[in-house]
Amino acid sequence: MPDQTVTGPLQQMQRMIQPWHQALQDPQKAQQAVLERNLAIYAQTRYGKEHHAGHIASLAEYRRAFPVQTYESYKSLIQQVMAGDTGLLLNEEPVGWAITRGTTKKENKFIPMTPTDLKLRVSAGRAVINYALQSKHFEIFQGVNLNLNFPSVVGSIRVGEKDLEYGYSSGIYTKHVSTLTPVHSVPSQAEIDALGGGKTLRDWQARFELAYTQCERQNVTLVGGVAPTALQFGKFMKRAHRCYPKDLWKVLVMTLGSVPGINTRLADTLWALYGRQTAIREIYGATEGMFGQQMDEQRAWVPNYDLFLFEVETRSGIKMLHEMKTGESGSLIVSTPILARYRIGDRILAFRAPYFRCIGRDTWSTPIKYAWNEFSTLNLGRL
Repeated sequence: MPDQTVTGPLQQMQRMIQPWHQALQDPQKAQQAVLERNLAIYAQTRYGKEHHAGHIASLAEYRRAFPVQTYESYKSLIQQVMAGDTGLLLNEEPVGWAITRGTTKKENKFIPMTPTDLKLRVSAGRAVINYALQSKHFEIFQGVNLNLNFPSVVGSIRVGEKDLEYGYSSGIYTKHVSTLTPVHSVPSQAEIDALGGGKTLRDWQARFELAYTQCERQNVTLVGGVAPTALQFGKFMKRAHRCYPKDLWKVLVMTLGSVPGINTRLADTLWALYGRQTAIREIYGATEGMFGQQMDEQRAWVPNYDLFLFEVETRSGIKMLHEMKTGESGSLIVSTPILARYRIGDRILAFRAPYFRCIGRDTWSTPIKYAWNEFSTLNLGRL
């Protein structure tokens, strides 16, 4: 009889990534299914009804009915939701709010989260689950995840008659991934939250000291979160404790996001701090959702075609992400259960299917900066 202590978790992990892999076999079919699922949700909201979501049967009709929106154009609607008019954009009551670190005009963006939305955010765990299944390094789950994430709770806001917590998406992802996957994070997200939501040097030193103290004698096998924070923690350890992470732990894999060039521009520094045995797996997400993750040794992420609808505005017009040609770039437009046709503000570069990179914010200078980074690291566009 199979050992249930092994087969149970293994089956759970396989169930988590199977829809992702299946969607890659037929992206068009997967994206049509996401469109239909989103439209059924939008049809229950006033915004969706105003755009006739219940009567749309095709992608072409969806594009005609729903305009492409930015955060600024959605902002007034989100503010009304925050004031208690939840049915304007949501088909469920919000369970919390995710905030950014201030990339939009140096202000925090507030994005509501619903129960349906939270289920999609657990896809943040796909990168490490997929790596474990491919490499057979299941000992990852016998150790702990060094938790260097931002707080999942920073404060609360009044929504109608309820007080709902808000926090940073990276902390929210970690909290839910730790609950619903074999990944065990130390310190716990609750312990990080207890230190407060400050962003000063002193605040981060307190979080880093907490992480060091709790993990010093732990078997740290995984580091997940924001790449610049992982770099800063390694440097903090050297300053404060005269050692590097690689001196204490054998980290098997790092699942990192937030900035371009993790696998190219930052890889050597990460290995210098954490050790050459560490596999780097890039994740691509934002406050609005977790959109893709690295699937294998190719240094690019692969979209979650089963979870979100992806369009891209290119020089030749708007097309589906999976329709992009190698070397083509454009501005990403995502449709989530909450936001229809949302221009997220990132520039996406296509490699051979199904690989993509986010090369930076959607500005005129981004392609120039990307080209320089590829040249200076001698990567020269290679996967």
